[in-house]
Amino acid sequence: MNASRPPLYGLLLSGGASQRMRQDKAALAYRGEPQLLRAWHLLEAVTERCFLSVRESQRDDTLRAGLPQIVDSYDAIGPAAGILSAQERYPEAAWLVLACDLPLLGADTLRSLIAARDAGVDATAFTSRHDGLPEPLCAIWEPSTHALLKQRYDAGSYCPRKTLIQSRTVLLPAPGEALDNVNTPEEREAMQHRLESLA
Repeated sequence: MNASRPPLYGLLLSGGASQRMRQDKAALAYRGEPQLLRAWHLLEAVTERCFLSVRESQRDDTLRAGLPQIVDSYDAIGPAAGILSAQERYPEAAWLVLACDLPLLGADTLRSLIAARDAGVDATAFTSRHDGLPEPLCAIWEPSTHALLKQRYDAGSYCPRKTLIQSRTVLLPAPGEALDNVNTPEEREAMQHRLESLA
């Protein structure tokens, strides 16, 4: 393996509190499968190793217990906790970080992200179709992002998107609706209807 190109591991973020949904988003089923498992299968197929990011209280729940895990070693500060914990566990790796609540995401989107990866910069990410900013939760984070993410954490700033904005990030065009997520019961109902219409 080229020493200048870190191995690419997958990190599926599942540690969110799902407060707006009022139930565990990871367990919501679309097309008959919990979205956590659907996202896991997509990520596992395109990375060398794959891990599930969890909070300590989630380690043993039925949905997550059977998968390789990295338990947050930071307080519940959102996605940055999972990314930092993974980077510190395997500092030599780049991470394809993925949110578990992207029901429209397909393998082609992940493959195009990996094909565009530039290991000579800090990150490779899609542009949000909503605001034109980097999408941090379907992005490749190279090892060099750790210092800035940790520096921002130490300063009380926990937004991974702002870390990508301040980093050398290759920005790709938004992949249509593939990164639309679902945060509320109303959005879930709308997504169910959309998926049924696509079936």
